[in-house]
Amino acid sequence: MRNLDDGPASRSLAGSLLVAHPNMLDPNFRRTVLFISEHDPGEGALGVIINRPLDRQVADLVTETPPPDLAEVPVFLGGPVGKNQLMFAAFEWHQSGGLKLNHDVGLKETSDTIEQKKIITVCAFVGYAGWGAGQLESEMKQKSWLLQKANPSVLKLDRLPNLWFDIMRSLGPWYKMLAAAPDDPSLN
Repeated sequence: MRNLDDGPASRSLAGSLLVAHPNMLDPNFRRTVLFISEHDPGEGALGVIINRPLDRQVADLVTETPPPDLAEVPVFLGGPVGKNQLMFAAFEWHQSGGLKLNHDVGLKETSDTIEQKKIITVCAFVGYAGWGAGQLESEMKQKSWLLQKANPSVLKLDRLPNLWFDIMRSLGPWYKMLAAAPDDPSLN
């Protein structure tokens, strides 16, 4: 993964990973990795946390029987906004545009898309993360987030729970040390 911190603040961050800095204390985002699916510096941003699995599948959370292709789709805590709804998202790889996340996917469309084999991963999310105009840029100036380029290998389901730690280790010894620190240093 390549660090993207040197890019201009006015460009879109859609398709990037937003990695919580080890010093971030907000419990909603502590040690998280978010995929930014939509971003316009003048309007805001939308993303989902991809490294907080709920150890549940869609069939565990819905009252109706989901289509067979979707019953075992893993569910993640996507963020602090809209926690009362379940949202399907299909991650797609486009040679020219990189990794994309299609939020506007219903049960039928997701099932059809899986059959077309253009999908890397289909996940369900409870909640999402959102930022108003300029809010994410402000947080990035405060060094709350590290920006990384996304690639298809990031979305291996067995890798997602440890993705934040893997990214920290890849950034060098300083971040590796910060990532290993306990949440409460007095317990050290």
